This record gives sequence, C-alpha cells and structure tokens, in this order.
Amino acid sequence: MKRYNYFELLECGVVIVLTEFARPRLFPRDGRSTAIQDVSAEAFEQHLNVQPPLAVLNGYAPFCKLHVHRNWTSTKCSVIPITEANRHQLRSAYEARTKEELPVLVRWFEGLQPPVANYLIPILYSREQLAKEGSPIEADWGVVGCLYTMTPEEIPMVPITMLRNALGVEEGGSGVALSREAYRRSVAFWETHANWR
Repeated sequence: MKRYNYFELLECGVVIVLTEFARPRLFPRDGRSTAIQDVSAEAFEQHLNVQPPLAVLNGYAPFCKLHVHRNWTSTKCSVIPITEANRHQLRSAYEARTKEELPVLVRWFEGLQPPVANYLIPILYSREQLAKEGSPIEADWGVVGCLYTMTPEEIPMVPITMLRNALGVEEGGSGVALSREAYRRSVAFWETHANWR
C-alpha cells in the first residue's frame, strides 16, 4: 500500500468534490439505510477537504485513488460474508445504475443488518478522467463512490463493474482494460460476500 503525504497534496491546492454520478448513490433522497448516514453531501465533501485521510491507496488505474478515513458516521459496512445460515436471504435482479446504462445482474441480502463500518473509503477519479467520461468537474478529484469497511483496505471491485470498465465510457465504464488476475481476485471475494439492502 503506497502512502502519500496528505499535507503535500494540500499545499498543491488539491480539491475534492462529489460527482453528479456519486451524489444520488451516496446521498439518496429516500434516506435508505445503505447510504452514508448522519451527514449531508455538503458536509461529507467538506470533511474530505479538511480532514487528512489515514492513507491514500492506489486504485485500479493511475486516475483512481482511494482515501481511507475513520468512519465519523453511523454508516454500516457495505458487504456481508455469505454463510450457510444467511444464504437463503440472498436476492438478485437485473438493474442499471443510471438510465443510460444497460441493466446487469446484481445480488444482495435482504433482512440482514451489518455492523457499523470502521472506515469510509471514498473512491476518487481525476479531473482528466471525469472529463473523458463526460462528467467534467472544477476540482482536482471527484468522488465516484465510497466503500464502507471494517478494515482500512479496498474491497475488490465487483466483476461486472470490471467488465463495464473494459467496455468503455460509452457503456458507463472507464475504458480500462480487463486484468484477468484482478478479475479472478474479485470473483473469489464476491463468491463469498454480498451487499445488503
């Protein structure tokens, strides 16, 4: 895990904003329990700009960074391990993240409550990458998602997201080629874990 000096980043005038893609997913109007809790989108954005992260991790491509923060909210972990005792609570459906994207098969737990996460790990894309994807921002980095975890580590990207990225920006991805090794690691994790609703 490569660590960056956050104060050096601040001296460079680095600014982080929530993207229009992430805002409704992390702060939906319906107040669902799987979203970030106890803080507004504006306060979350401000926190990321004034509180140094514990670590800055390299993402899956040079334009992607992950900032590790201790959870200052009551937001719960985003994934639950699959066991024989809870397997019957898994559900699945075809869904799209936006109106423009094609629906893909997703699965989740119903009726389970995970513990409060120890860490919030915003996923950041560079201004240049967001412009390439048709989502320009005025800041240096834009939040495109956030992981809610028990450990200060990245959760593997869902396999379908890796495939969407490889398809390119026209299909809602980033245009990064598929890594077979990373894909296999992702499958190994997601075979034994699922999100919850």
